Amino acid sequence: MPEQSIEVRVLQSISDILAQDWDALACPEARQLHRPYDPFTTHRFLLAMEQSGSVGHGTGWDPYFLLAYDQGTPIGAAPMYLKHHSQGEYIFDHNWANAYHRAGGQYYPKLQIAVPFTPATGRRLLVDPSKADYAREALLGAARTFAEKNALSSLHVTFCTKEEFDSGVTSGLAQRVSQQFHWENNGYQSFDQFLNDLSSRKRKNIKKERAQAQGFGGRIHVLTGKQIKPEHWDAFWIFYQDTGARKWGQPYLTRDFFHIAHETLLNDIVLVLAERDGRFVAGALNFVGQKTLFGRYWGCTEHHPCLHFELCYYQAIDYAIAHGLERVEAGAQGEHKLARGYMPHPTYSLHWCADPGFHGAVSQYLVAEGKAVNDDIEILTAYGPFRKTIEEEQE
Repeated sequence: MPEQSIEVRVLQSISDILAQDWDALACPEARQLHRPYDPFTTHRFLLAMEQSGSVGHGTGWDPYFLLAYDQGTPIGAAPMYLKHHSQGEYIFDHNWANAYHRAGGQYYPKLQIAVPFTPATGRRLLVDPSKADYAREALLGAARTFAEKNALSSLHVTFCTKEEFDSGVTSGLAQRVSQQFHWENNGYQSFDQFLNDLSSRKRKNIKKERAQAQGFGGRIHVLTGKQIKPEHWDAFWIFYQDTGARKWGQPYLTRDFFHIAHETLLNDIVLVLAERDGRFVAGALNFVGQKTLFGRYWGCTEHHPCLHFELCYYQAIDYAIAHGLERVEAGAQGEHKLARGYMPHPTYSLHWCADPGFHGAVSQYLVAEGKAVNDDIEILTAYGPFRKTIEEEQE
């Protein structure tokens, strides 16, 4: 395909794009009345981010959106943000920023193709499958051109798919491998069937944790769609604020995000709440895709032993089994997830730095880091909770 036949436009608001035009690229599977593979690049989710003020002026996330056209027909799109810090990304480059500043450079602002505050693997280059290769190249080329014209230090594509990761090399981007912990559904029909795949010690520990958590003196509610009421968001906002203040200094999402989510995202959400003495005391927010449940936020106003594990991990597994989902992605970090059946999996990102010397140094670092991450995944997998053989279990 001749490169000159592709036009890439840059828009500054998702509201400038018709929902059906964006979603035709972001989630074409929805045309067959299926759920999107994930909701995070849908028009409704990105619009909620903007309308709520969670991104935009003063947040350090200035939105831009790439749209690629071939002879007037949209063939690709990408959510892109001008970043004034490295918060809310979960692929950490603070050390790169410090090194660049010490060398006399200005690392911020930088350019990020990502979903804000969302460490979930998914498509970042939303392309027509029949034109995927050159549409991806056009989007990445346009992003680099945008960075160069605006004297930005770097371009980053975070939590992309393995296919995008592999194709990014041809556009001159360096590859980075990180890791998360995911639960995989091995055709389980019940939580007990999952437990039977674990070693005896891990199985007993999870049963003990669930008993402790469920003995907190109240009830656990699993809500989705119209089951979620405004009062549930009132409670969850308190939980979210508490966690956000402790982890990040301030919450990333505004209260208005949850107001808008109640109007436009209810069918994408699974909300798990613990109620005691007529009050909600803890909660976990999940988003649901076609094959995956994505754990996102947790918080509480009362501490109860193991309640965090129950609401965030075990209830998520219950939901995935009951609804035939293939996996649970429980968010960033957390080796404590390993003992609870969540195994290490690689995640992928792509990086380009405008300064050739700095790009070379970062690329060398990423090669060494990638080997360490892969070694870590191999070691952690060997220490996983699943029993290896029948004989080992009998020992």
